Amino acid sequence: MKYTIYKKIGRRSLFTCLLIACTFFSTAIALGNPRPIKITIVPNQPGLVTSIIQKAIDSCGANGGGVVFFPAGKYITGGIALKSKVTLLTEEGTLIEGSSKYADYKNDALIFGENLTDIAILGKGIIDGVDCNNPDGEEGFRGPHCIRLIHCKNISIKEINIKNSANWAMNFRYCSNASIENVSIRGGHDGLHTRFCNNFKVTGCDFRTGDDAFAGNDNRDFVVTDCKINTSCTGFRMGCYNFTVKRCKLWGPGESIHKIAKRNNMLAAFVHFSPEDDGANMNSGNWLIEDITVENVDNLYRYNFTDGLWQTGMPVTNLRFNRVKATGLLSAFNIIGDKDRKFNISIKNSSFAFREGASFKSDLYEGVKMQSQAFFYASNFGEIKLQKITLQKKGDSPVLICKSGNLLKLNDIKFNTGESSVPYSVFGVKQATKDGLVLNVTGNK
Repeated sequence: MKYTIYKKIGRRSLFTCLLIACTFFSTAIALGNPRPIKITIVPNQPGLVTSIIQKAIDSCGANGGGVVFFPAGKYITGGIALKSKVTLLTEEGTLIEGSSKYADYKNDALIFGENLTDIAILGKGIIDGVDCNNPDGEEGFRGPHCIRLIHCKNISIKEINIKNSANWAMNFRYCSNASIENVSIRGGHDGLHTRFCNNFKVTGCDFRTGDDAFAGNDNRDFVVTDCKINTSCTGFRMGCYNFTVKRCKLWGPGESIHKIAKRNNMLAAFVHFSPEDDGANMNSGNWLIEDITVENVDNLYRYNFTDGLWQTGMPVTNLRFNRVKATGLLSAFNIIGDKDRKFNISIKNSSFAFREGASFKSDLYEGVKMQSQAFFYASNFGEIKLQKITLQKKGDSPVLICKSGNLLKLNDIKFNTGESSVPYSVFGVKQATKDGLVLNVTGNK
């Protein structure tokens, strides 16, 4: 049955009505509920409408599922809790604005769900976290997450615009089978933060965050395609097995300031994430990074299994980079693998260029002393295979330094150093070749 609790407002064109109806019924079918109810919330009501929204969600849930529809207008609310088989549907011009008082939230979130299935947040509306301050929160000010889901599956989030999230825009734990499509994020902290999650597809999104755009550990089977990524921290701070990133653009400096460090430079495109204190137990590996561009980011990829920040739980195994074009870097790759040398990387058909005119004198990264400032540095690795790549950094010191590894293969490598010095240094590597010729390696072991 079709069921409307709140009165309809205004007049809308036949086309718009048909569009909403099609969206509603296609959503209902996708959620496995052929005869759902639809509840329309009246916009622009005075004060908080938390209880009105929650009653609508509860009514849909009690009837086996349905759609809570937010017509264009403003809705001020505290924390609300989703139910299984319920969709929140917005349209362009819809503003769901969080309360400025942290006491109005439950479950540390504006939109919360736990142990749910078949849930969706759809439409072109805006979810505004208003940077709600919590004096007792993380760092003394972080407030509720915009969307927080725990142990949920079959999740669809499409076309929503999230801004000013008081903490992470999307915080998922132990969730599976999620589709996140054409979502934009502006400001706030982390964009999509996932832990112990699997089977996520993210496409066509535009994340411009103050903290990490993507973050999380012990994830599995993630695909990220055709996204724009800008941050004042890290593009991907990830621990994931089976991780694909294709046709994405990453650039700095960040448009939104990092609220703790009070800076805008984008630290890195990719950083390993496996915090020991959060139960990390999965190796990160089988990565494919392909057809991406990176501009004015300090570091392309960093991995420090010895003492890196939140990197020492479980090691990285194998990564592939293909057709990557990175310009304006301070460092391309800085790798310190595990003692068992499980780390393997293949890089093909790519170019990496230093930020000309920049002064890179710091010997610290996230508070940890760097072992080398070489543009490409690696130690404690299994295999490194570089084919048809360009490393560009002017200077009189080696651009590439590899030490304490099992195998290094260099094929068709261009070193644009602007100097006549030897562009690479290899030490303590068991087998090393360049264009098929065996390199004379010192300190072999």
